[in-house]
Formats: sequence, C-alpha cells, structure tokens
Amino acid sequence: MTQLALVIDLNVCVGCHACVTSCKQWNTSGTAGALVDLNPYAADPNGTFFNRVQTFEVGEYPNTQTVHFPKSCLHCEDPPCVPVCPTGASYKRAEDGIVLVDYDKCIGCKYCSWACPYGAREFDEERKVMTKCTLCVDRVTDTKLPEPERKPACVLACPANARLFGDVHDPESVVSRAIAERGGYQLMPEWGTRPANHYLPRRKTEIRIHPEDLERVDNPLKLDGKQPDHAGRGAGREDFAT
Repeated sequence: MTQLALVIDLNVCVGCHACVTSCKQWNTSGTAGALVDLNPYAADPNGTFFNRVQTFEVGEYPNTQTVHFPKSCLHCEDPPCVPVCPTGASYKRAEDGIVLVDYDKCIGCKYCSWACPYGAREFDEERKVMTKCTLCVDRVTDTKLPEPERKPACVLACPANARLFGDVHDPESVVSRAIAERGGYQLMPEWGTRPANHYLPRRKTEIRIHPEDLERVDNPLKLDGKQPDHAGRGAGREDFAT
C-alpha cells in the first residue's frame, strides 16, 4: 500500500516560513480554499493555516540553539480523527494514504480536532468546517503537471530543501532512504497513530579552523592603495585618506 508523506530535515530548516506562505497561497486558491483570515491586523487575529513553523530556544546559555519545527497533519496510518467523525467527513484514501476532510459532510463538531494528539486540525470560523493539510492532493495527482511539479507546494517552495516528499512504504524512495540513513523518527509514536510524516534529527557539526589555514586579506574597501576615511561624510572616492 502506498503511503505518501513528508520528511522534514530539522538540520537545515531555517524557519523562513516559505512553506507556510506557499501552502496558504496554493490551498486558498485551490480545492481546499478559500482559507479564511479574520481580523488579520487586529488585536485578536484568527486565520486558517495548514502548515505552521514553531520556533524554540533550546539548551542553556551559552550553549543554546534555535530550533525551527514545521508541523502540519502527519497523515497517520492509524488516524484517530477518522473513527470519531460522526458523519464520515474525515477519511483516509486507500490509494495513497492521504487523510482528507469532505467539507460537504463536515458539520463542524470538532470531534476530530479533539481526537488529534498533534493539534494539526484547523477550524474555519467562516465556513464552520474543519480543515487540514491535504498534501496538496490536487497537485500530486494532477497528471497535467510535469512529474517534478507533482509535489506539495511547501516542498517546491523550500529554499533549503528541508522538505522531502514520497512514498514511505517504498524502500527505494528518497524519503525512505533519508529515514534509514539519517535516523528519521515519528512525532510522539507512543500515541500509536503511526504518523506517516517523519523528521530527520539535527546534527552537531564542529568546525575546526587551524591557524595555518587562516589567510589575512587586505581591506576590500581600499581604493588605489588608500584606506577609506570613515570620519568623513561617506564612502565616496574623494573621501579616501592617504
């Protein structure tokens, strides 16, 4: 059975939120939208996002690190949100494992939101329905698109290539190899939901610079062998001292 999923590399995610904005843009104009934004510039804004990036400061001074942690629906192989839905609006596709919501059946009871241990569900206050990441199912199944473009919008937008997409049940897929080689892990596996999405752990990289590797270079602001006069009014050619 195919199980499409995301694998997110926490070692290279820089927290730029390109995945967040691209996800919002694609889905609000696609089959999942329009994703509401209520009072976006007021004191109590409310909006619907399928993907969010949480940023944490970890460690103790002076050995601290900033960790950017993207999170969306994990498309669990045993999703607790599906059996609690009284109308069958929440369902898991048999052909690719993507968990979706049928808005025509959703009554906004929020049972699925309470059942999800990851807080991945988003309630649309305007339409009164539950929404969530769809893995851009309308993109990945669109045969009119070139093969390299049949990926979620967040994957295509990531400038650091921190997001991988593929079938985690295929041992030869790029996501399965990344999980095996990098020790990819599931979020909160103790809940028994078997999340399809995985995370690649951060790695500590030690940079060693030896004195003999250092090369002193001249001031790049020198012009005709003269140093810039920072006491002057600017960096114009006439302001360079002798």
